[in-house]
Amino acid sequence: MTTAPVPAERALDHDKLYAARLYAVRVRPYLATALFALRVVPSRHVPTMGVDRHWRMYVSPAFVDRTPLRELAGVWVHEVAHLLRDHHGRGDRYLRATGTRDGEAERLRVNIAGDFEINDDIYGDGLPRPAGSLHPAMIGMDAGLLMEDYLRAVRLTPRSPGMAWLDCGGGADGRHRAWELGPDGADGLTPQEREAVVHRVAQGITGRPGNAPRGWQRWAERVCHPPQPWRELLGAALRAAVSSAGAGEDYSYRRPARRASALPGVVLPSLRRVLPRVGVVIDTSGSVSDTELGSALLEVTALTDALGGRRDLVTVVACDAAAHSARTLCATAEIPLLGGGGTDLRAGFARALRQSPRPDVLVVFTDGQTPWPETAPPARTVVGLFPRPPRARTPSRDDEDEPSWPPDRPPGWARVVEIG
Repeated sequence: MTTAPVPAERALDHDKLYAARLYAVRVRPYLATALFALRVVPSRHVPTMGVDRHWRMYVSPAFVDRTPLRELAGVWVHEVAHLLRDHHGRGDRYLRATGTRDGEAERLRVNIAGDFEINDDIYGDGLPRPAGSLHPAMIGMDAGLLMEDYLRAVRLTPRSPGMAWLDCGGGADGRHRAWELGPDGADGLTPQEREAVVHRVAQGITGRPGNAPRGWQRWAERVCHPPQPWRELLGAALRAAVSSAGAGEDYSYRRPARRASALPGVVLPSLRRVLPRVGVVIDTSGSVSDTELGSALLEVTALTDALGGRRDLVTVVACDAAAHSARTLCATAEIPLLGGGGTDLRAGFARALRQSPRPDVLVVFTDGQTPWPETAPPARTVVGLFPRPPRARTPSRDDEDEPSWPPDRPPGWARVVEIG
């Protein structure tokens, strides 16, 4: 009695798979670094092709055999887009932030929302759209939004599992699969290597933005210039200003200079570090809202805390078209914000610098709709700028009292931090 021969395990067609990658590089050259960074792992357990967090791509040999080369190239781009856009990390953060109970169903929603975000930038221009690929019109939403926007709208239905035509793996939704090697497996990229790949792709896109769709350009801009909390930036700028050389330094006879021994009978003062004096100029013109004035007052309070609570070192000048009285803070005094007319902060600069002793640091809160001093003031200057959106037409000076009037940028001698 003879037994039937056991069919040999299907081998992965590496030639076809890598030919598809070369085609993907040709039609999407800005993704070349990321496409070549993926580590291919043949697997009979993955339904089609999928990625994990460590930049391994698991490939079904049967799927490669039955898929046309150009569609296979689209899957390469689709999978690497999940990793570049950090869909697994963003999915983790979204579920934590919303207090959503983690589970397979929620991770499916993350996968679907991630597909909605990337599929509008993948297909076309040489990459055919596969039958059954997901697009935002399926849930009545526009293309070009972010995964988080789609996550808020995606609802699971009995047909939802069928929408995930491609199991993209833990690199797409953050849920570990049984067929993934995990963090200790071979051929994964280290966190530093993954970060390097992401930044190299982003830098290539920003260097030649005409070659990439708008969604990829937006992604690359956020990678190269990530948004930072303005309070942290403003605090860092203020700390740098008050601790810089020359700010809050003076000669004092309280401690003799070390070189005094070279001149017997002569007492030399030493250069001592003291807390700096800070002059604050707040734009109180009609174009600055009450909310923005409230933000300025909160920052004045934070500034006094940074000076150890020394309110006597902080002087506040309210200024619109003219400078109003300078007020030194005290424990119980309120800050009078007089004004409401036009804007000319040059008067505020002059009023603050006339204080005796003169401030070491100037902090200005404004929307920028003002003429600026022609020369740098004799004090380090930090500008907290309330941003204004651009307008379609070229404005005239008659428009400057409107909140939406787009101002010129402050001069280069000021450290500028956008507030809000």
